[in-house]
Amino acid sequence: AKGWSRQQAYDYMKNNTALSEHEIGTEIDRYIGWPGQALSYKLGELEIRRLRSKAQADLGARFDLKAFHDQLLALGSVTLPVLQSSVERWIAAQTAATP
Repeated sequence: AKGWSRQQAYDYMKNNTALSEHEIGTEIDRYIGWPGQALSYKLGELEIRRLRSKAQADLGARFDLKAFHDQLLALGSVTLPVLQSSVERWIAAQTAATP
C-alpha cells in the first residue's frame, strides 16, 4: 500500500519492532506472498475483542473468560458473522442460565 521496497519494509520493522531478523524476513515474505492474510487475521482479532467486550458488558460479574474462550474454540474456523451470532447465542444462554 505504501509502495515500499522489501528493504524499506525490513528497515522499518527492524527499527519499530522487537522481532528478530529471521522473523522480520518471514513476516515480510508473508505480507508479499499472501497480502490479504494479515488483514483478515487482524479483522478477526478485532471482532473477537469486540465480542468479548460485549459479553463482559452484557454478563457483568457472570462473565467467565475461560467459558468465553471455550465457546470460541469449539466453533473452529468460521466466518465472522457466524462467530458473532454464535457468541450472541452464548451470551443469551448464559443470561438465561444464571439467576
